[in-house]
Amino acid sequence: MAPAINPIQTSSDFPSTTTVVVIGGGIVGLTAALTLAERGIPVVLLEKGRIAGEQSSRNLGWVRKTSRAVRDVPMSVASDRLWADMPARLGADVGYRQAGIMFVAKTESEMAAHEGWLGSVADQGLDSRLLSPGEIDSLVPGGRGTWAGGIFTPSDGRAEPALASSAIARAAMRHGALILDNCAVRTLSFSAGKVSGVVTEKGEIRCDQVLLAGGLWSRRFLGNLGVELPTLPLICHAIRTAPMEGPTDIAVGGPDFSFRKRLDGGFTIAQRGAVGAPLLLDHLLIGTRYLPVLRSQRGLLRISLGKALWQDLMLARRWKGGDVSPFEKMRVMDPPADATINAEALRNIAAAWPAFANLVVEEVWAGSMDITPDSLPVIDAITKVPGLTVASGFSGHGFGTAPAAGQLAADLVTAAATPLLDPAPYRLDRF
Repeated sequence: MAPAINPIQTSSDFPSTTTVVVIGGGIVGLTAALTLAERGIPVVLLEKGRIAGEQSSRNLGWVRKTSRAVRDVPMSVASDRLWADMPARLGADVGYRQAGIMFVAKTESEMAAHEGWLGSVADQGLDSRLLSPGEIDSLVPGGRGTWAGGIFTPSDGRAEPALASSAIARAAMRHGALILDNCAVRTLSFSAGKVSGVVTEKGEIRCDQVLLAGGLWSRRFLGNLGVELPTLPLICHAIRTAPMEGPTDIAVGGPDFSFRKRLDGGFTIAQRGAVGAPLLLDHLLIGTRYLPVLRSQRGLLRISLGKALWQDLMLARRWKGGDVSPFEKMRVMDPPADATINAEALRNIAAAWPAFANLVVEEVWAGSMDITPDSLPVIDAITKVPGLTVASGFSGHGFGTAPAAGQLAADLVTAAATPLLDPAPYRLDRF
């Protein structure tokens, strides 16, 4: 199950018309809806299941620039500023703390990768710096790990997934956005060759523009329209501890563990060196596009063949507006937590920092991430479907970059003369 979020009272009204429909109630779609509503643009957001019921509440809560692809750094920098403004913008504390993020390297090759990344972003004005083993011990005392060194970005931070999406949703509704959950969008309707509405399980809503922010479901939705979005799922596993004394407020990532302080006094912990990789039909269809990543990160993947494949095969890939859609048959993607991976995380973190040896586990969960071949999202107007814009494929980075990603998506939907960022790195046609 997903971690519980602050409850949201969504609308029971079903509108017949609006200007923009946002498909998907994750943090990117919610931020886009908030941005549109703040600009006075009528917007309706539709979620097939629960608001923030999938990866937006299941991620680790990191807000980082460290190790981002060079062309993705401006998105992260813009998000830092927007995260800092969130309390005033939302009238709520979403747990954003700019306490820094550190990655520690066990081997010289890992350290060389950090050095290479730092050199690649030398002109970006970041405050990232390399660390010696002694500096790691000073910043995060009490450790027993033997490190080759590390990298630290003091301006990186964290926020609370259990708080952020619901606070953004409430603010959007205060500004006039209409949000409906348990209302799946089946497909789009067209007039004169352009999008003219969405067909939902409850009826049609006419609109001028649609933003698809459906996370891992966007590939299937677009495929039904004849548009290919290359994404494959990976599953991240996480642990929440009871409140405890920890070694630092800095979020720390090691080769095979990670931890970050929570607003409730506990920690969120993960096995950073292992993600679930359930084999699906899409691996046969588009898997060759991921071969370079597979070669470099094959040790990260815990490949499995089982129930997930049969669930996937049971969901249609083609349907009509009058049919029950896959999004009604599976409202929430809820993968089981992997006890083996979580046990590894606990062993590895206790070996590195013994302060975690006697922690109390209060909750475990898993979440499916939609991964593109280059790990960058698609934020783009779809030329083949005039009136449709996509913001999906965030590859596990969506929470941290959501403030800027949602605003950029809103800029594209409204054809803003000066978008927040250059959207070129996120075009669909790069594939």
